[in-house]
Amino acid sequence: EFCSSLAGIMLLEALLVLGTLLIYFLFSKKKEETLPFKDGWWGRGQKPVTKEDSSIRPFKVETTEEELSDLFRRLDQARFTEPLENSSFHYGTNSVHLRKIVSYWKNQFNWKKQVEVLNKYPQFKTKIQGLDIHFVHVKPPHLPEGKAAKPLLMVHGWPGSFYEFYKIIPLLTDPASHGLGDEHIFEVICPSIPGYGFSEAPHKKDFNSVSAASVFYELMLRLGFNEFYIQGGDWGWLICTNLAQIAPNHVKGLHLNMVSVSKLGLTHLLSILLGRYFPGLFGFQDEDVRRMFPFLKKGLYKILAESGYAHIQATKPDTVGCGLNDSPVGLAAYILEKFSSWTDIEFQNLEDGGLERKFSLDDLLTNIMIYWVSGCIVSSMRFYKENLQKGIGTQKHEKLTVQVPTGVASFPNEILHTPQAWAKKKYTNIVTFHFMPRGGHFAAFEEPELLAKDILQFVDKVEKEQLWKKK
Repeated sequence: EFCSSLAGIMLLEALLVLGTLLIYFLFSKKKEETLPFKDGWWGRGQKPVTKEDSSIRPFKVETTEEELSDLFRRLDQARFTEPLENSSFHYGTNSVHLRKIVSYWKNQFNWKKQVEVLNKYPQFKTKIQGLDIHFVHVKPPHLPEGKAAKPLLMVHGWPGSFYEFYKIIPLLTDPASHGLGDEHIFEVICPSIPGYGFSEAPHKKDFNSVSAASVFYELMLRLGFNEFYIQGGDWGWLICTNLAQIAPNHVKGLHLNMVSVSKLGLTHLLSILLGRYFPGLFGFQDEDVRRMFPFLKKGLYKILAESGYAHIQATKPDTVGCGLNDSPVGLAAYILEKFSSWTDIEFQNLEDGGLERKFSLDDLLTNIMIYWVSGCIVSSMRFYKENLQKGIGTQKHEKLTVQVPTGVASFPNEILHTPQAWAKKKYTNIVTFHFMPRGGHFAAFEEPELLAKDILQFVDKVEKEQLWKKK
C-alpha cells in the first residue's frame, strides 16, 4: 500500500511538473521579448545634474576660406605612389586615377556650390544623451486633401552619409511628381549617426548600434512621431533592426536594402554545403543559388578579400584614422575604393574603378568632403570596434528576433547575399522580399528610383493589410 501511494504521489508530481512546463511554454512563447532601451550619456566628462536642453535648432552647412585654403594646400602637397602596371583597382584605389580625381577636386569641384546643394533640405540639431544630433527633415511640398504624411526614418552607413539620401528624398516626399502616385507620401528624417558627418561623436566608449537606435528612437519621439517607418542599409540595417527590437509598437514597418544574420545554425551550414544541389530543400530560389554559389568564391573568399578594413576598424581604428584625418588624398583613396568594389566587385578590373559609371565625381567628393570638413573619419571607424569587439553572435540583439513587418530589397551586387530562407529566421514577419534588377551596396545613392518604388510597395502592403496591428 505504501508503495502504491508513493507511486501515486510520484505520478502526481510528474503530472504537476509536466503541467507547469506546458503552461510555461504556452505562455512564454506568447511574450515577445524586446530589446531594452539604452539610456546612456555620451557627452564629455560627468553627466550634468541639470535637465538636457531638448530644443531643436536649425542648422546649415557652412564653409570658410581658411578651410578651403588648408584643403588646397594639402591637395597640392600630396605624395603619390606609382601603381603596379596593369593592376587596375585590384590593389585598392589606383593612384593614376586618383591623381585625376585630385586634379578635378582642385580645379573643377565647387564645394561652395555643393554646400548650397546640402542646404537645400532643412537641417537641424538637437541634444540627445549628451550629444548634438544632426538630421535632415523634409516635409512634403504639398499634401492632397485628407492625406497625412507618413514619417520615415532613413539611416545611412559607413563610409556614407546623410547625403546618400538626397536623390531619393523627393521621390518619397513628392512621389506624384515623379510618376509614383500619391497613395503614400512621406516626411523623411535622415539623421547622421553620432560620430558621422555633423552629429557629435561620442566621448565615451561602448556607443554601439543599440545606443544609436536608442538615440534615434528618442529623436523620433521628440519630433512628435509615435508611429513611423524605418529604412536602412549598411549600419542603417543594424540600427533600424535594433530600433524595431526596442520599440516594436512604434515601428509600423522596417525596410532594409541589406540583411545579415549573425546566428548561423546547422541548417545554414547544411544549406551552404548542399543548397546548390537541393535548393528546394532549403527554401532557396534560383536567384539565391546564382548569387551564392560556388560558395567558396562568392562567399568565403569574397569576405576575406573585402573585409580587411573591417578588421582594422574593429580593432585599432584610431591608428589608421590618424593618417586619413590628416590627408584628404588618403581619405579619398580609402573611401573611393569602397564606392568602387561595393557598387560592383567587377569594377576592380577597370583602370578607373568604374567610379563614374554609377556616381558623379561631384557626388563622390561631396560625401568625402562631409568626412573631411567635420573631421569625423576616426569616430566613424570606431563604430566598428564598438559593435564587433565583443565578438559576433554574443550581443542580446543578435539573439532576439524581429517581429515588426519587414520588407527587403535584395540588390544583386550587395557585398554578401542573404537568402530569404535565412533572413526569415531572424525577421519572422517578412512581408515583401524582392530581388532587385540591378544595383549594389549604396542603393539609395545609386538606384534611388528602384529603392523608392520598393519602399512604396512595402508600405502599401503594410497599410492595406494593416499588418502592424497584427504583430
